[in-house]
Amino acid sequence: SGSSPNPRSTVTRSTYTTHFPTFTSKEDCDIITDTAAKLERSGFYWGPLGVEEAHRMLQSAPLGSFLIRDSRQKGVFFTLSYKGKCGPLSIRIDYKQLKFSLSGNQRAFPTLFALLEHYINSPKKSLSIPYRKWEPTLQELCRRRIMDLCGEKSQVSELPVTHVVQEFLLEFPFKL
Repeated sequence: SGSSPNPRSTVTRSTYTTHFPTFTSKEDCDIITDTAAKLERSGFYWGPLGVEEAHRMLQSAPLGSFLIRDSRQKGVFFTLSYKGKCGPLSIRIDYKQLKFSLSGNQRAFPTLFALLEHYINSPKKSLSIPYRKWEPTLQELCRRRIMDLCGEKSQVSELPVTHVVQEFLLEFPFKL
């Protein structure tokens, strides 16, 4: 009977499960993917860092230091850990209806970075200094200053710089 077994019948499905929710739209997927890519460039994203380790790292950091890490909470992508007046704290970053907010807070933002910039600029000043994995390069420091002076991403195209420089600025178009 010279027929060979169907190779697909021997493939087993992955049993790997994730605590992340299934995306309900391509737009959600695009927003989270873009956020994750920009976080990787930020220097203050620490990935799968546990709460104890994050708090230990922030313990000796200046007041207002913060980092973003993966959340271990079901259905949550990211957690903000920061050094408050009473020591290190962590709060979930919720993502619902295309917006980011801090858990328990009604105020929502179109990007995670807009959320961070809001709390950095708020009168309470609970966030101030990103706790980075590395010292920023001169190019990153210049980009931050240029973005601070531009005010917003849309003004980058008006700058008298090359297309390559504009692309670099837009890779991480935030004041952080």
